[in-house]
Amino acid sequence: MPYRSNSDLPDAIRNHLPQHAQDIFRAAFNHAWTDHAGDPRQEEAAHRIAWAAVKRRYVKHGDVWVEKA
Repeated sequence: MPYRSNSDLPDAIRNHLPQHAQDIFRAAFNHAWTDHAGDPRQEEAAHRIAWAAVKRRYVKHGDVWVEKA
């Protein structure tokens, strides 16, 4: 289901991604959720698309996500 705010995101995302990356994830997830309405794998697709959006701007160094230079 779409997320209304970053505080609604799963703990794994809220506890590991910086605030801006959470914004990116939430926006991409919500958009993908709408685009894939009726697809039996709607949630899976939305999560994959949201992570891809985050990875365009952020990279993981060890346990920390940092914005790409």
